[in-house]
Amino acid sequence: MRKSHLKPIAAVTGALALAATLSACGGSSAASDEKVVTVYSADGLKGENGDGWYDKVFKDFEKKTGIKVKYVEGGSGEMVQRAVREKSNTQADVLITLPPFIQQADSKGLLTAYAPEGADKVDGADKAADSKWTSVVNNYFGFIYNKKELKSAPTTWEGLLDGTFKNKIQYSTPGVAGDGTAVLIKAMHDFGGKEPAMEYLKKLQANNVGPSASTGKLAPKVDKGELHVANGDVQMNFAQSKDMPNLGIWFPAKQGGKPTTFALPYAAGLVDKAPHSDNGKKLLDFMLSEQAQKDVSAVGGGFAARKDVEATDANAVALTELMEGVEVFQPDWSDIGTNLETYVGAWKSATGS
Repeated sequence: MRKSHLKPIAAVTGALALAATLSACGGSSAASDEKVVTVYSADGLKGENGDGWYDKVFKDFEKKTGIKVKYVEGGSGEMVQRAVREKSNTQADVLITLPPFIQQADSKGLLTAYAPEGADKVDGADKAADSKWTSVVNNYFGFIYNKKELKSAPTTWEGLLDGTFKNKIQYSTPGVAGDGTAVLIKAMHDFGGKEPAMEYLKKLQANNVGPSASTGKLAPKVDKGELHVANGDVQMNFAQSKDMPNLGIWFPAKQGGKPTTFALPYAAGLVDKAPHSDNGKKLLDFMLSEQAQKDVSAVGGGFAARKDVEATDANAVALTELMEGVEVFQPDWSDIGTNLETYVGAWKSATGS
């Protein structure tokens, strides 16, 4: 009796040990206890030499919490597509993209509601009403030019059609890169609608080198003079200019009009069914902490997402000067999110891309 009674206990103990081993290899119970957090992000916030905002924030976060950050980078659309493919086996804990891709991620059921500490200090236009996403770094769309090859910055969209720019212009791919999609948004605003914007971009194609999945890869080409003009965004290009002295930032205007831009923030959301959800929440809290927000301009060359953080560092002063005289408009993100595929399809048709 005693012998037969012991066997089941040993079997149960072995089964529990096996279950623990299997759990440690990827089961949710052990995974949730891991000291790791995985971030899928649009490019721009990680420094070329490990000196960007992400580099400092991730290092400080790991030092404070012991949680290691695993970082995956790509175009905004690319990161959303990857998260969609992994929906049945979620890998990311935090997703950070530019609009309208953060809204697209939400519409695809990739995000779950979480309001990080400090989110109440973020402007209502820079966060979702249902707490599915919150901006962690404010930013603006822009263009770059080579200051060595061009005596002064171009001023108008129409000026880029000049034959001297043939094979010297490139912009990242709409629908794949956030800044590439921003080209469409700004062109439609400046030219007064989809049709005139596509008519212009069709003409520009004569000078355009071709598609690029990543906006960040265009700046080195501009700095070297391989390109004379490319698209980008203020934060990323301002940060890159520290190591790329030939980069200049400018904002196209329609002929006879004012230079314009619009807010293009890095928006972060907690991924639904994230394997390390608690760690993701801690990282989002940390990104919106007062010190991390002060570092946005001083380290990252961007604009703080929190309204109560007033940066006075040299970068903040230079960024304020850069934005003077530029008209900032508010895109209809609801319309863009709903009709993004239509707009991208129109662009492909117009440009033969």
